[in-house]
Amino acid sequence: MVQFLESGQGIRLLLTPNRSLSWRGNVIVWSLLCLPVLAATLALTLAGAWVVLPFAGLELGALAAGLYCTSRDCHRKEVLTIERDLVRLEKGHSRRQCQWEWPARYTRVCQQTSNRLLPANPRLYLQHRDTRILLAGFLNPGDVDQLLAILARAGLTIEKGK
Repeated sequence: MVQFLESGQGIRLLLTPNRSLSWRGNVIVWSLLCLPVLAATLALTLAGAWVVLPFAGLELGALAAGLYCTSRDCHRKEVLTIERDLVRLEKGHSRRQCQWEWPARYTRVCQQTSNRLLPANPRLYLQHRDTRILLAGFLNPGDVDQLLAILARAGLTIEKGK
């Protein structure tokens, strides 16, 4: 998802993955999936098959871990700031974890398309000399096109390659 943020000078974009569920929604889905598993486990345990109990616990724990990792990964953010003389990219989850700053004049956007039979999302990279950083690798093709249009209007050089 591409969102504009307030900026005194230049352009400031918030880039985030599309999220279908909030954290609360994930907890509700996990809880609803727990009900039939726990009901079947309880019935089997009362019938004497108590060995099913630890495996049901492992299954629900693995499901919770998977939902947590997926939800955490969907909450990463990238903030791209393009000013007259400066391009800044900040990446992180709940706070800024890494940041790059380059002169806007010598920074370019490289669009890399897939040469496989099945089309994949195009990859965008910010490049300055020998440094190449993946830009919003989580965006869908429509959002990539929107971002490319914004970056072109901002005056960044866009190179297309394979």
